[in-house]
Amino acid sequence: MRQMLRILPVLTACFSLALGGAAFARTGKEIAAVFDTGVTAYDAGNYEQAFRIWWDLQYEDVAAMRNVAMMLSKGQGTARDPKLAVRIYERAAEAGLPTAQADLADMLLKGEAGDPDPKAALPLLQAAAAANHPVAQFQLAQMFETGANGLVPQNLDVSRQLYTSAAARGLKEAAERLKIIGPANTPTPPAPSGSQATLAPTPPAARP
Repeated sequence: MRQMLRILPVLTACFSLALGGAAFARTGKEIAAVFDTGVTAYDAGNYEQAFRIWWDLQYEDVAAMRNVAMMLSKGQGTARDPKLAVRIYERAAEAGLPTAQADLADMLLKGEAGDPDPKAALPLLQAAAAANHPVAQFQLAQMFETGANGLVPQNLDVSRQLYTSAAARGLKEAAERLKIIGPANTPTPPAPSGSQATLAPTPPAARP
């Protein structure tokens, strides 16, 4: 799981100050070490410990912030609170984290914290898909395949390209969809070896 997702570098005190939190004196190396104790706890099934670690770290590290939101959305190690998860996801998404953008879009599409809101999900999917997040690419491809009730124009060429990119990154559902609507005309470069994706919510991110 540590190898599954590699995301943004450590964001230190500047990030916390921008969010109105207190300044922290820990170095990037120290923050990474604390973050990894949360990964170890999560991998061992110690969800409450992992949640506490990442909760305390969230204003110093955007990956920890995203993991807090993910655990709140699922009720892992804490009471399930989709609305709080959305608010925390929003901060991580605004910081530019593709996994947070994709996770938040998924919650909005499914209406996990209120009514489904594909209009709000669309720009998040576009941003995450541009960063090659396979699930976001798949969901955006679905929108272009159907026209998404007028949110985007129906465009099978764009849909095929997105499905192809997601399939190249290990998303089986995208490959299955391409069998139905046909392959894209423009080849997509293969993903790095070992890349794998799933339509299930992504697990806690590992640090670079």
